[in-house]
Amino acid sequence: MKLIKKDFETNFTGWSFIAAAVLLWFGWALSPHHIGEYIVESDFSKIGENVWYWIWMYRIHIFGWVTMGIALFALVSVIGRKPYRVVILPGAGMLIIGTFTLAIAAAYFYNHGAWGVGQTAGMSPDEMKEFMNNLLFTNQYVTCFIRFGRIFSGVGLVLLGFAFVKWNIVSTWLGWFTALLGLVAMGVILGIPDNFEIYKPIFHVKVIWLVMMGVVLLRQGVNLPESES
Repeated sequence: MKLIKKDFETNFTGWSFIAAAVLLWFGWALSPHHIGEYIVESDFSKIGENVWYWIWMYRIHIFGWVTMGIALFALVSVIGRKPYRVVILPGAGMLIIGTFTLAIAAAYFYNHGAWGVGQTAGMSPDEMKEFMNNLLFTNQYVTCFIRFGRIFSGVGLVLLGFAFVKWNIVSTWLGWFTALLGLVAMGVILGIPDNFEIYKPIFHVKVIWLVMMGVVLLRQGVNLPESES
C-alpha cells in the first residue's frame, strides 16, 4: 500500500525544480550572445558589445545548473528509499554528474569569453589567429564535457523515468516524458555528435521537464510505501 507524501520536503523540491528552470532559461534567453560548441574569434567582439550584461546573464544560467543539482539531491532525499532506491540513486546520480559536467563547461565559456574580450582588444589578425590556436585544445576538452554531460544526463533521465513508471512515484505521463527525454538526448549526441544546432531544442524541452517536475511535486507530492512515508 502507498501513501501520498505532500509536505515541506516535496514543496521545497518542487520549487527548486521551478527555480532551476527559470534561472536556466532566462539566463540563456536574455543573454545578448550565445557561444556555440566552441569559442570562435567572433564571439569576443559580440561579447564585448555589452560584456557586463553578458557576464551576469551567464552567471544566472550557470546557477540554473547548480539549482538543478540542488533539486535532484532534494528529490533523492525524499524518494531514495526501499524498494526503488536501487534505480533512483544511480539514475539521479548520473543526472547530477551530467548536470555539473555541463555547469563546468558553461563556466569555462563564461570565464574565457569575458577574459578573451580584454585579451584580444587591439590584436592584429595574426595575433588573433595565434591566440585562437592556443585555445584549440581547451576548446576540444570543453566540447567533450558538453557531449558527455548530455549523455550522462540522458542515462540518468532514462533510469529515473523507469523508476517513476514502474513504481508510480509520480504521474505516469511524467515518468514516460522523463524516460523519453533521456533517450532522445542520448540518441542525438550519439547519432549526430557534431551538430550543435540539432541539440538546442532538447535544452528547452529539459527546461519544460524541470517545470513539470516542480508543478507535479507541488500539486500532487509523491507516492511512497506506507511503511516509509
